[in-house]
Amino acid sequence: MYPFTMWKQCRLSAVPAAVLCASVLLAGPAGAQSIAPPTGSYDAALAARLGGNDNGMRNYVLVVLKTGPRKMPEGAGRTAMFEGHFANIQRLAAEQKLVFAGPLDGVDGWRGIFVFATGELDEAKRLVATDPVIINGEMVAEYHKLFGSAGLMMVTELHKQIQKPQKPQ
Repeated sequence: MYPFTMWKQCRLSAVPAAVLCASVLLAGPAGAQSIAPPTGSYDAALAARLGGNDNGMRNYVLVVLKTGPRKMPEGAGRTAMFEGHFANIQRLAAEQKLVFAGPLDGVDGWRGIFVFATGELDEAKRLVATDPVIINGEMVAEYHKLFGSAGLMMVTELHKQIQKPQKPQ
């Protein structure tokens, strides 16, 4: 399972705080064991794999999901819509198109964020259009270009290393 579906609560009230939170997750707490022994040197192969420039940065598209015009009533249809939403998130993450996603606290209708591994707004719009919450009008999307650390591309890979295996149901 990807980190996006595990978040139950998020107390962020602004997108910059959410992006900062993602950056902190990548940096980790002081004194924490790192994933790989630090080499102290530039890894050109890793930078290329992550799409980073000479400064280790790359383009993304940040999507803010907001409350849409058509709230689906409670019941089987709403359950199926959100199951489809989470399945879509996992599919996009597995395809390495979706880098980061998570819910927001709902203040001012801000419900969640996506960060896509593209700098192209049109591509992000095509990807978001596949989501059942958008298709059904439960949420609407707002798009912003974002320039940040290419290290963000490793969140899904890193999360698999820190998430306990799920017990079969």
